[in-house]
Amino acid sequence: MTDYSRLLLYVPGILIFLVGSGQVRRFLTLRRAEKQGSAHYGSVVICNHVVKKDKQDREVFNYYNTVVEFVNGQNHKERQAVKTPSAYAIGQQLRICKEPGSMTYSLIEDQNQQLFNPWELMIGGALCILLALETNQGNDIGAMICLAALLLGAGASLVADNIGLKKRNLKALEGEIIEVYSRQISRATKILKGDKFTYYPIVRYELNGKENIRKCNINSSNAKSFKVGERMTLYYDPEKRAVFERQANRFVMAVGILLIVTGALAGLSILSVL
Repeated sequence: MTDYSRLLLYVPGILIFLVGSGQVRRFLTLRRAEKQGSAHYGSVVICNHVVKKDKQDREVFNYYNTVVEFVNGQNHKERQAVKTPSAYAIGQQLRICKEPGSMTYSLIEDQNQQLFNPWELMIGGALCILLALETNQGNDIGAMICLAALLLGAGASLVADNIGLKKRNLKALEGEIIEVYSRQISRATKILKGDKFTYYPIVRYELNGKENIRKCNINSSNAKSFKVGERMTLYYDPEKRAVFERQANRFVMAVGILLIVTGALAGLSILSVL
């Protein structure tokens, strides 16, 4: 194995760890804001795309100027503008909070659609990095231990997430796709043919007698996956005041169990070598 390919083994773990650590930071920021009473639920009233280029036509800024209206601690309506990398639908319900120790506001996106929580991503990324290290050093037993732990952890997380969703008293919310938001992720090059887009459904639904609009996290690279006018079911958790885009899934449960079994077999194979 060349030195270059050895270094590439670290890339997936580093990326997963960085994604998880960024989400953990947002999670801790929200918790501090909630304790200080500076976290609020609000709705999007303006979302404008801002693109700025320099004299050489190079992109300098590319963001969405998102204005959220909410009721502050003094029971007065307040509007705050934040720069976001993603577009939001007008009327979409979001959480906004003031950064502890500053006057800056930021949006806390709903993370409940992820199969793995931020802490699990960080641990999984660390295990992937350790797996690459043990592999590069030729320590087969150490690599197998990391692989077994990774499989067992991933399987246990999927099973626990699925059981948690099943225990929630989720109520179905019938919504309607009113728009499909497309986000360009790459442009055509000599190697890649055609521009690449990701498509997100924007759903209108009624909750507690009030109309809400949500740009879903569910997405597809196929433009025909979502059509305006189609019905889409969301799920509401009254206790958490959270809207989910998925519920307990037998396929996810089966994958989780398969990973646990595979990880356990990998662990037993290590014991047979020792």
